[in-house]
Amino acid sequence: MNRREMLLSAAAGVSASLLRGTTTLFGQSPSDARRLGICVYALGVRSRAERTRGDKDFNDPIRFLDFCLGLGAGGVQIPIGIRDGDYTARLRKAAEGHGMFIEGIAGLPGDEAALERFEAEVRTAKNAGASVIRVVIIPGRRYERFDSADEFRRFVQQGVRSLELAEPVAARHRVRLAVENHKDQRVPERLEVLGRLSSEYVGACVDVGNSFALLEDPVEVVRAYAPWAASVHLKDQAVREYEAGLLLADAVLGDGFLDLPQMVAILKEANRNVQFSLETITRDPLEVPCLSEKYWATFADVPGSDLARTLRIVRAGAAERLVEVSKLAPDEQVAEEEQNVKRSLAYARDRLGL
Repeated sequence: MNRREMLLSAAAGVSASLLRGTTTLFGQSPSDARRLGICVYALGVRSRAERTRGDKDFNDPIRFLDFCLGLGAGGVQIPIGIRDGDYTARLRKAAEGHGMFIEGIAGLPGDEAALERFEAEVRTAKNAGASVIRVVIIPGRRYERFDSADEFRRFVQQGVRSLELAEPVAARHRVRLAVENHKDQRVPERLEVLGRLSSEYVGACVDVGNSFALLEDPVEVVRAYAPWAASVHLKDQAVREYEAGLLLADAVLGDGFLDLPQMVAILKEANRNVQFSLETITRDPLEVPCLSEKYWATFADVPGSDLARTLRIVRAGAAERLVEVSKLAPDEQVAEEEQNVKRSLAYARDRLGL
């Protein structure tokens, strides 16, 4: 058994024991009935448009919840911040009244001095009805931000330290931190972190598309993280080649190359209670320069076979065209985003049972 297989086996064993307690620990009963929620990042175009018009309250959690309800969503994932008891009571009542779930988003504490702020955010999210808070441990896309393996390693160490500081706070409030695979660590690296903490209060926010930018097989990524799944970012991906590598665009669910039915089945089997949130971001395609020298600065141990597999997938599933959202007029961008969200919600309902 190689190191990767050992990590996957350990993760499955540890997480299976943790998930057996999920029903009582997080106050949920097992059920296959759920509706797809919306992550705040899936409505970023509208948020920016509202701010441009002078309306800064679109991302207010109560208002955002109401807007997503109108689209037919089953819940929201959004930063809740630090709020008083009256606000959190109103937010929780609104969500429960419509049968919607709430998940939070928060930044991890960088050091002990930030713990008070972080605990206030966790307390607020818990009071609002959230049992899961999505976090990241490394800022930015690995292949864009870091110029050397040493620099990347230092940021990983800081991120892990932040997670270690946050874990006791989450445990105290009985809230689970969902660490997203954020185009940062590959599967063996992330499983090593999760296994090291080995906490029922630290799991994964499984993004089904992000890790393709790190030359990983999307279905195998989902399979590896599924035992740790505390939350899911659901999206589809459209791809094309360009001179330095591949272009990666978020697509309407069902319009890309990802095997979403298989992914959803894997995640449901691992954790019947996990909530799915749409995170299809309406934006220009991202450049993944996997044929450039800089891309490989932090990937010394990645085999060439992973690059070859990735390029085969891109060539086999290349989209005829990728929408350049920035070339659309502002109102057209808002309309494009809303149609992307509505079509994705319909696909999730009709084809994925969400």
